[in-house]
Amino acid sequence: MSRTAPVDLTGAAWLKSSYSQNGGNCIEVAPDIPGIVPVRDSKDPSGPALLFRSDVWRSFIAAVRAGEFGTV
Repeated sequence: MSRTAPVDLTGAAWLKSSYSQNGGNCIEVAPDIPGIVPVRDSKDPSGPALLFRSDVWRSFIAAVRAGEFGTV
């Protein structure tokens, strides 16, 4: 596992999915940071964020859209 310098997310523009409804279990992403996609719990905006490489995040989204994880 490689370690990198901390990422400053204080100015990040967080977006919530248009599929989210008030009170739901939602995540937010900050898509405008080069090379990474930070993801956080929308109910805990001051909490930690997970950082994914952009290519990994795109692969995950493609798999979700293709139904590879089933339905809930």
